[in-house]
Amino acid sequence: MSGYEAARANMIERQLQPNKVTDPQVIAAFASIRREVFVPEAQRGIAYSDTDLPLGGGRYLMAPMVAARLLQAAEISRQDNALVVGAGVGYEAALIATLARSVVAFEEDAELARRGRDALVEHRIAAVKFVEAPASRANQGRAAYEVIFFAGAVAEIPVKIAAQLAEGGRMVAVIRPDAGPGRATVTTRTGGILASRVIFDAATPLLHGFTRKPAFVF
Repeated sequence: MSGYEAARANMIERQLQPNKVTDPQVIAAFASIRREVFVPEAQRGIAYSDTDLPLGGGRYLMAPMVAARLLQAAEISRQDNALVVGAGVGYEAALIATLARSVVAFEEDAELARRGRDALVEHRIAAVKFVEAPASRANQGRAAYEVIFFAGAVAEIPVKIAAQLAEGGRMVAVIRPDAGPGRATVTTRTGGILASRVIFDAATPLLHGFTRKPAFVF
């Protein structure tokens, strides 16, 4: 077993499974995707650490445990079409591609998107379509998705993105409206009505463009 393979197995055994990640398909996804391929070369030695990895420019790759619990809550099936908002280097999009039918990944940073495409090619994953555009414009495209995944925290979920959640769909995000810890939340659409529940706390960094707009002060 190589050093990276051992680190990947250690991530699953010491980070994911002790933190309520029990879905065998989610665990298999994390076992099959080489996280070190997605991160900058200088970060590869710590690719599997239990932290949000800096990618440069104020962007981060979400901690494995947080991503895993969000994916588990999304209950992704092979019939699902998924949207990843703020995809970064595409690691979460690659994980979702092992579970879903197709993935659209919105990312505004051209270098992160390039790195993500290269890593997807190395994994021979063809089910992910990268779209280079601000994450806030991720409402453009398909009419509805069964799964929407935010690859970073948001102060609030934009109404136009939430509107793309299909009937029976699941949207997962860390919602962090202020400087305190965020709350990982799963939102479902049933009978046209959105309902949300908090599943755990997370200190995930905010995505660029998804901070709370300043209120007017009179």
